[in-house]
Amino acid sequence: MSVNENITQPSMRNQQTMNISSKGAENEIDLMALLGVLIDRKMFIVSITALFAIVGISIAIFSTPIYNATAMIQVEESGSSVPGLDDMAGMFESSSKSITEIELLKSRSVIGEAVDELKLDIVALPKLFPVVGNRSFRKFNPIKEGDLAESSLGASSYAWGGEKIDVFRFDVPKYAIDEEFIVLAGENQNFKLLSESGEVILQGKIGQELTNGRFSITIKALVAKVGTEFIVTRKDRLNTILDLQTTIGASEKGKDSGIVNLSFQHAIPEYAERILNKIAEIYVLRNVERNSAEAKKSLDFLEIQLPEIKKQLEYSEALFNDYQRDQQSVNITLETQGVLEQIVELDTKLQELDLKRLAMSRMFKRNHPNYQGIVEQIEAVQQQRDGLAGKISNLPERQQKLLRLTRDVEVGNEIYMMLLGKVQELDIVRAGTVGNVRIIDVAEVNTTKPVKPKKAIIVIIATMLGSVLAIAIVLLQKALHKGVEDPSEIEGIGMPVYASVPFSVNQDKLTGFIKGRKRKIHKNKNVLAVENPADLSIEALRSLRTSLHFAMMEAKNNVIAISGPSPGVGKSFISANLGAVLAQSGQKVLVIDADMRKGYLQKQFGLVWENGLSDYLSGQLSLEQVIKTTNVEGLNIITRGQVPPNPSELLMHSNFSDLISEIKANYDIILIDTPPILAVTDPAIVGGHAGTMLLVTRFGQNALKEIDYARQRFEQNGIDVKGVVFNGVVKKASNAYGYYGYYNYEYKSDK
Repeated sequence: MSVNENITQPSMRNQQTMNISSKGAENEIDLMALLGVLIDRKMFIVSITALFAIVGISIAIFSTPIYNATAMIQVEESGSSVPGLDDMAGMFESSSKSITEIELLKSRSVIGEAVDELKLDIVALPKLFPVVGNRSFRKFNPIKEGDLAESSLGASSYAWGGEKIDVFRFDVPKYAIDEEFIVLAGENQNFKLLSESGEVILQGKIGQELTNGRFSITIKALVAKVGTEFIVTRKDRLNTILDLQTTIGASEKGKDSGIVNLSFQHAIPEYAERILNKIAEIYVLRNVERNSAEAKKSLDFLEIQLPEIKKQLEYSEALFNDYQRDQQSVNITLETQGVLEQIVELDTKLQELDLKRLAMSRMFKRNHPNYQGIVEQIEAVQQQRDGLAGKISNLPERQQKLLRLTRDVEVGNEIYMMLLGKVQELDIVRAGTVGNVRIIDVAEVNTTKPVKPKKAIIVIIATMLGSVLAIAIVLLQKALHKGVEDPSEIEGIGMPVYASVPFSVNQDKLTGFIKGRKRKIHKNKNVLAVENPADLSIEALRSLRTSLHFAMMEAKNNVIAISGPSPGVGKSFISANLGAVLAQSGQKVLVIDADMRKGYLQKQFGLVWENGLSDYLSGQLSLEQVIKTTNVEGLNIITRGQVPPNPSELLMHSNFSDLISEIKANYDIILIDTPPILAVTDPAIVGGHAGTMLLVTRFGQNALKEIDYARQRFEQNGIDVKGVVFNGVVKKASNAYGYYGYYNYEYKSDK
């Protein structure tokens, strides 16, 4: 194995180890750093949380309260309707479980009848001012009937309190179902029905039935000022029923308790009570009708049969009387009387059983055991009756005919009297039926305690939502923001950080920069190193001066080129103040502004850009004409000069090489401020003449990949970046435990 291979393999292993460690560091979640980020943005989080809390309080205050109407119904096991009539009432016994009764109570039949009686498919409400109008309307307390609140905010078309409307009838075409219409109150009990677009559909007086063939409306009462508007809507009946089925609550209190609790929630307490009471009332009446239905059916059947029986009886009596008159009062013998009594008894029994069979046929199929039992009884009685046929045939002909006529009369009379008794009994059963449900508690609303909204919960949830949202935004911004805020990250990619320069508020004051406004040129001609030498950023540059002293020992010359990945990183600030710090240490320093496109280094010293580098490189001026003195002893400067059309070509000209060769012998240190390397190629050209290359990055602005890419651009041109100046470091809680540079070690006189 060669020496080169031995050198190459460890370096490759080191690079792999560095990549693995960097990936591991990226995958770690630094909880302290996240906590610090939240602390840094605490004002933002507090502001958003407070905003949401205010919104939650507003919602709680202005939301319409919802009240809960409750009622109670008892479901009992049904028993005999009338004591002593068990044989008949047993046919009509029924038992109903609570779950069945609940379903019946919420059926479309019951709720539909309530909708029709209360006209719930007609919705007429006063038009309220947005947001605040509802609260104003609810809080108005009239002194006497008919009092109205004064209009607020100049909105006289809105209802502010006390307005009422009672719509008795409102019919619309099918296409207008669920559409909103406007009732406009007029003078002298007049009103207008308007469409949403303001078109007049109907107009007339209150109490009159108005129609135009398609629309019909009748308003029973209207209490409002002239010009007040009401919103009237004709709802679809089926949808109204289905909505009520959904909103009405019905549940059994305990298992098999027979107690059903009803509830209905609405913004108007009286409306909720009226609906719940009406549904309970209809349900109880339906229950009574259902329990007496069988008795009513049997009664209706007997009332149909009774006239027929009476007609047959009258016919039989007429025949009997005619025969006796013709035969001159022929009487039945004692023997015939005995047979007659037996026949009458059997015929009466047969007729009664036949009526029962007819009643059974309406309730059961012919193969049902109850029906078959009646048929068997009829057959048995019929056989007994047929057995008497022999005795009747032995009687004289006159006695046989008299027997038949007498039998018809007596059987008809017995059956007729029996049916009269049955009718009275069934009528008593029907009238005495009270149902197996009853209302225990009528609907009532506790207006002092609305069930909705839960104001405290709304405020708490809104506040928590605001804080969670604010924290999520902060963490998302942190995740999306890739700017380096820890110099150790830069050192992790193999680039030494020579100095971390804290952000200087004094520099902003010196330059007249105000956040959110344009930069102004300060009248003071001094740089920060002269104006405020104790500033933390200047202390950091003194540390950089020491680092450069050792870094330049192996450099090919005393020329230091300063660049950055992107604009706005503070290269000019570093160049000017570093030059001043070096000059203050007794060295002779020259600062060159090589950014001939946008350079403004002259502003740092209160100079002008004329007669600068571009003028020298183009051959228009000599070196002595472009070198300017500053108010810092030992510090000279060459400004950018006029903006040339070809800055890169001027730097590649031999004049720039001649410039470096001439001035490096006359100065101890030469600082060259260059444009951003990722924007133009000028820094790579200048870097070829410099012995030391520094890269300035900004706290939170430059991403790690951006810094590494800037280094690669220099290395592609054979230039080694000696180190990085980490500029504009801001003290944050997110990196309070990490590297802070001179923020952590500020040390100055108390005087």
